[in-house]
Amino acid sequence: MDMNRREFLQLLAIASAVGFMLHNNESLAASNAARLYDLPRHGNVSLLHITDSHAQLNPMYFREPEINLGIGGMSGQPPHLVGNALLKRFGVKPGSPEAHAYTSLNYLDAARTYGKVGGFAHLATLVKQIRASRPGSLLLDGGDTWQGSGPAMWSNGQDMIDACLELGVDVMTMHWECTYGAERIKEVEEGIFKGKLDVVAQNVKTADFGDPVFKPYVIREINKVPVAIIGQAFPYSTIANPRYFVPDWSYGIQEENLQPVIDEARKKGAQVVVLLSHNGMDVDLKLASRVSGLDAILGGHTHDGIPAPIPVKNRGGTTLVTNAGSNGKFLGVLDFDVKAGKVASFRYKLLPVFSNLLAADANMAALIQRHRAPYESKLGEKLATTDGLLYRRGNFNGSFDQVILDALMKEKDAPIAFSPGFRWGTSLLPGSDITMEDVLNQTAITYPYTTVTEMSGAQIKTILEDVCDNLFNPDPYYQQGGDMVRVGGLEYTCEPNAAMGKRIQDMRLDGKPLDAARTYKVAGWAPVSEAARDAGGEPIWELTARYLRNEKVVKATAPNVPKLKGVAGNPGMI
Repeated sequence: MDMNRREFLQLLAIASAVGFMLHNNESLAASNAARLYDLPRHGNVSLLHITDSHAQLNPMYFREPEINLGIGGMSGQPPHLVGNALLKRFGVKPGSPEAHAYTSLNYLDAARTYGKVGGFAHLATLVKQIRASRPGSLLLDGGDTWQGSGPAMWSNGQDMIDACLELGVDVMTMHWECTYGAERIKEVEEGIFKGKLDVVAQNVKTADFGDPVFKPYVIREINKVPVAIIGQAFPYSTIANPRYFVPDWSYGIQEENLQPVIDEARKKGAQVVVLLSHNGMDVDLKLASRVSGLDAILGGHTHDGIPAPIPVKNRGGTTLVTNAGSNGKFLGVLDFDVKAGKVASFRYKLLPVFSNLLAADANMAALIQRHRAPYESKLGEKLATTDGLLYRRGNFNGSFDQVILDALMKEKDAPIAFSPGFRWGTSLLPGSDITMEDVLNQTAITYPYTTVTEMSGAQIKTILEDVCDNLFNPDPYYQQGGDMVRVGGLEYTCEPNAAMGKRIQDMRLDGKPLDAARTYKVAGWAPVSEAARDAGGEPIWELTARYLRNEKVVKATAPNVPKLKGVAGNPGMI
């Protein structure tokens, strides 16, 4: 592995942090650091899991949330643990590389020490290493793979489709993939994927007669053990995203249909049955308690990097629930030892992908460069620099969200702005250039239209209450979207544990209470209605880029996070 001096110093820092003996020999230092990925095989069935890659083919920085609140029975339980609470729950050593991967603690120093994460060329090297000791293993993709970057959007997802085939993905389910449209998804499934990669989703059916749109499951043999992989696409795709992309498909959790599918797979001889899910972890935990016959749920959607499976008891036994983070930052490895037709034991490891510790796979690197080449000059345009850390992930505004909100308010001359509570979007360290690629990593969607709407104070409250209920409803089955809508200009108090319609309080604009009867100008983007699509509007990345070119430097400012009420001591908040 060739390394420049900066990469070598980072590698030495990582080696030191995990207690390895340091040497002056670069190859020996690399060998020591690589012990992070020494994972002995267990049993005879191995499943590798990635999810929510969001089209991030190159290494990047990604800051985990400092606010991920759980309410009701979810309070204090995974995935609603952050910082030291998460480390303590899972026995992760503070200050270790794993602590950096799983939390936002001491983020800047740790990011500078350990370097970037992810990158499909580095992930490919790790996948090959793990598979070499696990013959017959399957690589499963939980969806949200084809969307999240400029090249993916411009190529209609083709760069990610080719990358997944090169990576060796065997089975996938989906969510954001639907925003390329039903015709595109079926074109890929029935064309380039045919005989290579199965798309599974037991909960996607035709809206007219309820016929399956995709295979509900596949059964593959691993070392002579039949293993069923059942698919669960994001249940609320036609609510969280525009319905017009898939007008003839119906979704939903469809718990009542899942049990017969599990039973059918078992009757066909499956000795291991897993659900490849894009429900979100809270939904998966509830679902695991209500159906039987699943050995594991390999989950996605909520981007939770959970170090160990959560065992959930149900009438048939126990189901393991996992979630493997996002952005190509992790690889989940689940090993089962199957004896006498059933699972006897398991081992699980969520491996962080530190790009400085994994050589880039040559074939994947070439594929990535080939897809990027037509767009390099556009992606590399420097728009501004940032004085502070820019990030998105968390229940409320991140600092990159604040840049987008400030851009909307200034360019649209609006006192209030809304931006979707998307969980995807990479991070930038202080002093970094902000390029067009960075902006697209926050905004690249197929319905990017910016809007200006006249809203009454009462309507603004209704919108905030609806989105807040999607996030903090005490029943996970009613959590239908991402994080809280990002808000610019408007200050408010949020009480997550309050009843629906009463969580949003004390809304103020310029220090004055918002008038329920008065009309306000509100800027936004990513409308989901057909009328908004037909009306069009400037793409959000163009508006944001223009704002940044004029600003030149983004000052370090605190994002507009609401005052939180009734959550003191909640371990989902630092």
